[in-house]
Amino acid sequence: MMDGGVGFTHGAGGFFGILFWIILIALVVLAVSRVAGSGSGNRTGGKSALEILDERYARGEIDQQEYEQKRRDIRQQDD
Repeated sequence: MMDGGVGFTHGAGGFFGILFWIILIALVVLAVSRVAGSGSGNRTGGKSALEILDERYARGEIDQQEYEQKRRDIRQQDD
């Protein structure tokens, strides 16, 4: 039977064509928003410099001498 070119299976049109474009546009918007948002804002979640320093020391990223020096530096900046 002929349906006059209206239906779900004709080329890029119909339901699947529209669904394809909606998904494609959503993916582009998501990608752009992630790229645009990756370089801005505060990534520390509102943590203070001392809290971040404490976490780095606890993870073993810095030794005690470096920890104490940086802690003194941070406190001098706050004064």
